[in-house]
This record gives sequence, structure tokens and C-alpha cells, in this order.
Amino acid sequence: QLFEVFPNEAHKALVALEKKYQVNIITQNVDDLHERAGSTKVLHLHGELKKVRSTGFPEAIYDLEGWELKKEDRCENGFPLRPHIVWFGEAVPAITEAEELCRQAELFLVVGTSLQVYPAAGLIYSVDPNIPRYYIDPKARQNAGNSGMFLVAETAVSGMQKLMDILKPLA
Repeated sequence: QLFEVFPNEAHKALVALEKKYQVNIITQNVDDLHERAGSTKVLHLHGELKKVRSTGFPEAIYDLEGWELKKEDRCENGFPLRPHIVWFGEAVPAITEAEELCRQAELFLVVGTSLQVYPAAGLIYSVDPNIPRYYIDPKARQNAGNSGMFLVAETAVSGMQKLMDILKPLA
């Protein structure tokens, strides 16, 4: 399905923010929609569907040609390739880098997630509680708990539009 979907207006709003601010995106999604929309700093916590990695040298990561990984596909050292995806129960190698990005944030957005999947849901605790934090999701009010975030109970598309309206005077 990845080859049949396209970035939406929320993805494009993040690109617009990147034209005025330093924007780092941390995504749990394994698609490339942020990149296709034009975002340049995207950290994929759970990997990427369009990449594969060596089972013998996990740091050896390759672009996947087409959509199908074949059983006989190997790295240059002869090890089988696997999807460059973090499966349930596996460590999330990029979590330390994500925590550092959160510590440096001057404004923090959580968009379109339930805040229920850890360790990603715990990133909010790496953010300085004194900076503005926004949570955009239709179920924001029931999922946010006592997070101290501004809650926008909207879809990613309509919520990002509201956020863009809030940020306009600051630009």
C-alpha cells in the first residue's frame, strides 16, 4: 500500500514549518510520507519499509529495490537481508537520538498517535515542561492524561491547520 498513498496536508504543514523553523520529525511510522512531502530531518524510530539491513551487520542498510525482499537477497558479506523495521519486542535503536532531540526542543508537537506505544510515548518526558507542547489527535483528551500539553482533539490535517494559525503571529 505504501506505493498507493501520498502525503496529506498535515505532512505538508510540517514542511511549511520547516521553512521558518528548525524542524526535526520523530516518527513511529515506517513509510516515507514525510520525506515525499519534503521534510528533510526525519528520524524513523521503527525503521523504514523501503530499506533492508544485513542480519550479520545491522549497520549495513540498503535501499530496497521495488517492494519485495527475496529470500536469496544478501548483503555484500553474504548475510541474508531483512526488512529495516523494528518488530515488537526488539530494541528501538534510535530512541536515544530521539530523546536528545526532545531535550533540545523549543516547541514540541505530538501529532496523530495514541501516546500508548512505548518507548515512543515516553519521549514527552524528555521535553522541558516549560516549553509549549501540543498534542493533536482526535482522542487527545482521553489519551493525554495530565501531560500539561495543549490538547487539539482533531485529525492531523485539521489540527495542524489550527496549529499553523496559532503559530502565524510568532513567525
